[in-house]
Amino acid sequence: MTTKEFKIEGMSCGHCVMAVNKALQKLELKDKQVEIGSAKVDFDETKTGEDQIKKAIEDSGYRVV
Repeated sequence: MTTKEFKIEGMSCGHCVMAVNKALQKLELKDKQVEIGSAKVDFDETKTGEDQIKKAIEDSGYRVV
């Protein structure tokens, strides 16, 4: 199990948090905590890669830094 915190640019409100949460729900994650400006994710690297998580966040309209 891996835990990683992603810093996210462009988030400014609760709608942004909901959008990132929705994008991450499509992935096989053990747990996630999304706040304005960051997402802390627990995942199994054999099922979901860090690049997949970054892509899901970026596809929802935000930038991972």
